[in-house]
Amino acid sequence: MAPTRWQSENTEDQSRQYVRRFDRLEASGVDLHGEARMVDAVVAPGSSILDAGCGTARLGAELARRGHTVTAVDLDPVFVEAARAHTAITVHQADLTALELGETFDCVVAAGNVMVFMTPGTERAALERIAAHMNPTAVFVAGFATDRQYTVEQFDDDLAAAGLRVEQRFATWDLRTWHDGADWAVTVARPSGLLA
Repeated sequence: MAPTRWQSENTEDQSRQYVRRFDRLEASGVDLHGEARMVDAVVAPGSSILDAGCGTARLGAELARRGHTVTAVDLDPVFVEAARAHTAITVHQADLTALELGETFDCVVAAGNVMVFMTPGTERAALERIAAHMNPTAVFVAGFATDRQYTVEQFDDDLAAAGLRVEQRFATWDLRTWHDGADWAVTVARPSGLLA
């Protein structure tokens, strides 16, 4: 399989620098939990959540701290090693395009540019595997920068092909109104069979 955009653009050392950077930010008191606050507001208390493309599992660990049961997945071995330091969550090393965990979740979240760092052309396959891991009434929350090769329009097409429909879209994790030209797209989607 072709490397992901993340693998093409970053070395193992750069992955380790990424881990250290977020450790420094957290130690300095920077608020790193905007994504978790938003996801926590979308789901019921005590939900089962899949953190897809978890990176260091900063988000998953915070959601677990808030009382959710979290399973985290990433392809990057450096990130998986860092994520496993959070003992309140279950962490797997896996490719989202071939994900098979044998369970479904109340929520799947793909934060931190997961969708735009995938191998070009595999985004739809990943969304199909994500949809396969969602309970019938589950929610999918994804956020990514809009200045990348993979566009919001492509994402919407891939969501629809995976049986998911956009319910809401925001320009930030703190729920600012979506607008053309926004730097960030935060999307809430649900299975297409659910009524609005």
